[in-house]
Amino acid sequence: MTPRIRALDALRGFAVAGIMLVNTWQHGPHQPRTGIDLTIEALFQSRFYPIFSLLFGMSFVLFLRRAGRWRLLPRLFWLFCFGLAQHAFYEGEVLTDYAFYGLALLLPASFLSAGPPVLLLAAGVTVWGVWAGGGILLIPGMFLLGMALMQLRPPARRLLPGFAVSALASALLVLAWTTSDGWATGPRDPRIWTVYTVAALTGAAALSTGVLLILRTRPGGRLSGVLEPLGRTALTNYLTGTAVVVLTSPLVHADPTRWSVVAVAALTVTAQALFSRWWLTRYRYGPLEWAWRCLTWFRLVPNRLESGRDHHRAVPDPRLP
Repeated sequence: MTPRIRALDALRGFAVAGIMLVNTWQHGPHQPRTGIDLTIEALFQSRFYPIFSLLFGMSFVLFLRRAGRWRLLPRLFWLFCFGLAQHAFYEGEVLTDYAFYGLALLLPASFLSAGPPVLLLAAGVTVWGVWAGGGILLIPGMFLLGMALMQLRPPARRLLPGFAVSALASALLVLAWTTSDGWATGPRDPRIWTVYTVAALTGAAALSTGVLLILRTRPGGRLSGVLEPLGRTALTNYLTGTAVVVLTSPLVHADPTRWSVVAVAALTVTAQALFSRWWLTRYRYGPLEWAWRCLTWFRLVPNRLESGRDHHRAVPDPRLP
């Protein structure tokens, strides 16, 4: 069985936690604006879903190598069904978009020569997404970029310069945005919104490379122990997190200070981290991850771990940071 790549699981867990914070904030009032509003909008909004989309593209390559192209069709179909079910209570879901772009773009791109052609296509699609208005239109570019990175496997020594460049670029772009009218009034002026979108992308790059650098340090081992279970059960945590957002929406709307946003997100992520860690000591896959796998393969997949044996160990990949 293909071993998991721990750094990617941890980064996915980080993205899940960030998405929970931003989704909770997005479904609350933003007037009058508080320091929490300004902080989340300037530093966190639109930073985490590009990371999550990038990782989806990377996992697409791993699944493709293990199962082949035809097995991807039911995998994407059932992801679309999960998205439809989520849409019944949460209109901001992106799983249907993931399934659509996976079928329309990633699957055809898998026929290209691996590496540079996919990277070139990713650059073009990302530029188009920025020009077209950002948001969910950035998903296909991030899918392709993740696919290209998994194929090219850039060396870990590029993490530090990548972090330095992306962090500096993000800081300058956020500064440019905060000194514009967009900071005060939030108009959708195309030029202002383009600056914000590029700031978000460079911010996502800085956050992801920064987390990967921390994971390579000794304290990063403890952080990884928290984030990996969240990442391995990402689908379960994303869907349950959106349910929490809907259920706590009245509380968030009633709080003019916006501290309830931080409290709801922190408590939810903490509960998810504890549950995920407990669950994965007993099972190979998260609850919804297991259901998705069974539907994809159209059979019951063994899930409970045998005593003292883990057939799905998470081991480091020497080719990745």
